[in-house]
Amino acid sequence: MYPSIQSVHSLWAYLLLIVVVVAFVNALAGAVSKRDFVARDFRISLFALIVTHIQIVIGIVLFFLSPWGLQNIQSSGMGAVMKDSLSRLYVIEHPLMMIIAVIFLTIGYSRHKKHLLSRKKFVSIALFYGLALIFILSRIPWSQWI
Repeated sequence: MYPSIQSVHSLWAYLLLIVVVVAFVNALAGAVSKRDFVARDFRISLFALIVTHIQIVIGIVLFFLSPWGLQNIQSSGMGAVMKDSLSRLYVIEHPLMMIIAVIFLTIGYSRHKKHLLSRKKFVSIALFYGLALIFILSRIPWSQWI
């Protein structure tokens, strides 16, 4: 079961990166061009939010099933995990940064709904989705993923 969920988590990550980048670029372009926030913009940002929330659920399940997650803490102890950079990445850094990224995406999406002006909607999404993208890109385990 673990290999299947890990494969889904890795493949879904490609989709996540694509849709978050598209949502960020769309919001940035909308803010710069001062165009109206239309239903298409709403759907793009919503789709990025949905894909990201699905990914975090898959990631949480994977954390409990993976030998790199909770089992690593239980078998090695937290001290050993913190001393090993790869273990620390999988147990602490990656999950924490992804949770923070999902929080930023959720805040950006929620804040855009409160604004009446299109420019403010775009700026809110661009700012928070951009921060989330930075957090996501900073802690992807690139050596194991690509």
